[in-house]
Amino acid sequence: MSNIHETAVVSALSNVHPTVKIGAYSVINEHVKIGEDSIIESFCEIGIKNSLNKSDQLTIGPRSLIRSHSVIYSGSVFERNLETGHHVTLRENIKAGVNLRVGSYSDLQGDLFIGDYTRIHSNVHISKHSSIGNFVFIFPFCVFTNDPIPPSELVRACTVSDYAVIASSATLLPGVNIGQHAFVGAGSTVTTDVNEYSLVVGTPAKKIKDVREIKIPGEPEVPAYPWKSRFNRGFTDEAIKILLQTEV
Repeated sequence: MSNIHETAVVSALSNVHPTVKIGAYSVINEHVKIGEDSIIESFCEIGIKNSLNKSDQLTIGPRSLIRSHSVIYSGSVFERNLETGHHVTLRENIKAGVNLRVGSYSDLQGDLFIGDYTRIHSNVHISKHSSIGNFVFIFPFCVFTNDPIPPSELVRACTVSDYAVIASSATLLPGVNIGQHAFVGAGSTVTTDVNEYSLVVGTPAKKIKDVREIKIPGEPEVPAYPWKSRFNRGFTDEAIKILLQTEV
């Protein structure tokens, strides 16, 4: 196929739509399904198997963009419009919704649930069994942890609810729950659950105020949060319609 580079390796047991473009030296392993109009850039490996895979199948939905040097394991399902940066690792058994974006050098460990239209920026580590809702923003260098007495076999997963914002370099300790529309300040260490609409800051993170009290800089009468009433850059028309229809 003219849209598959001559150096790419595509298993005969894969299911790659004829419109998919595959770059130089990329490997598509068996039991990988890639939807129409997707792009796999150079030096990617798609569909790696290991002993942790719950399924040999990997599904990448239509119109996805996997940038160079990304690695995606088997056992996962990514709905349409998945987008990765460079050097991204997506481990086994991830269930992700529509239009997940994962920034360069991020590492998503296995057994995750991620909702629709969530944005995970660069250099983020998400620990196994975490659950992340819809329209969540996770900014660079954030870390989710899950072992309360490392190293051990104990797992206390983190949960982040819809529309939450986790600002740069924040750390979530094992088992914490972040409520809807909550905001975790940059550099914070979250040791306990964060209620919905709460702004928490510091180490350990403590509630400062309700996010609805925060105003736009220079416009003291204009609320900054919930953010979905003022921000939609990079979202599809479908996503913007959802944002406008849902209650604040």
